[in-house]
Amino acid sequence: MPQDQASPRPKRRLRLLAALRALSRQTPTVDTFALVTLAPLPLLALGAFFGGVFAWAALLYISVLIFALDTLIARAAPDAPEGTEFPAANALSVGLAVAHFGALLLGVAALSGVTDLGWISRIALFVAFGLFFGQVSNSNAHELIHRSDKRLFVLGKWVYISLLFGHHTSAHRLVHHRFVATPDDPNSAPLGEGFWAFAPRAWVGSFRAGYEMERARAATRAPQGFRARIAAINPYVVYVLGALWCLVLVAQLFGWRGILAYLALCAYAQMQLLLSDYVQHYGLERKALDPAQFEPVDARHSWDAPHPVPALWMLNAPRHSDHHAHPGRTYPALRLGDLSAPGRPVLPRSLPAMATLALIPPLWRRVMDRRVLALRSTPRG
Repeated sequence: MPQDQASPRPKRRLRLLAALRALSRQTPTVDTFALVTLAPLPLLALGAFFGGVFAWAALLYISVLIFALDTLIARAAPDAPEGTEFPAANALSVGLAVAHFGALLLGVAALSGVTDLGWISRIALFVAFGLFFGQVSNSNAHELIHRSDKRLFVLGKWVYISLLFGHHTSAHRLVHHRFVATPDDPNSAPLGEGFWAFAPRAWVGSFRAGYEMERARAATRAPQGFRARIAAINPYVVYVLGALWCLVLVAQLFGWRGILAYLALCAYAQMQLLLSDYVQHYGLERKALDPAQFEPVDARHSWDAPHPVPALWMLNAPRHSDHHAHPGRTYPALRLGDLSAPGRPVLPRSLPAMATLALIPPLWRRVMDRRVLALRSTPRG
């Protein structure tokens, strides 16, 4: 074949790559977040009904394609100018939350055999749905529970309840944000602790710590009237009863196979959430000023990741230090700042890639422990 006839395909690839890199130089809009987060939903739905190529396409999108695009672009998206507002951000969060509930029922139906899929397709769908719930639904619910609008907060709470993880609504806001990078935070992993030791300790510890904080808050209130008494009920009652209601609903719709599928999906999604906490604070410590007080939280106490496509996929969750500095800031406005500043923790790979590495503790420690020790030896400003 003549050379001039063989060249269009490589040229198209180069143009596509150039377009992607040009897009990465712009501050992402809410539409960009929507494109990346909503794209796998049709594939998941088709996979749930028909299996086969659709199931594997959903899994490949969530895992391989996101990683490949991130490698090709290889540059952090610029920060939004300070004070920029994103009025459509809440609308996308509501849409993702509503889609979550439908996807959860559809995933349980497919995995429990309602749509009569083969086991190979079910395995692909289990991983794909689990990654979506653990990385997108979790990131979105996390955004919603930080919103000041009560309706958005309740929606995020119910996303967590549907994943049998309702207590995270209390533990994250009242415990993690207050005690991050100290021994009082169950979700901050000390240097040397592997993920498989961290996960059960963090799950149980955050459940207990969140409950204690809610009970302490309730004790300071003096409710008057029926509505005030209802408001003073410990949220853990809602978390537990809501989880039981979800289990009963799944049992009624899909039977005991549905219960098994539902529990497996929830466990996998919860593992993704715990992996995020583990990776984003591993080995980082706040200096104790006295036995009861620690230095303020700043950019040295969270591992950030500048990788652009996983940031879109996880609603900028990898820009974690800015979230701790400004918990109410909407996800498109989160900032990376100067990643080259001395003592700034920056992950060597994207958050999903490092979460995968954390599943193998010896490899994780080989990569991360020396970085933690180097940060500790960096003079503090």
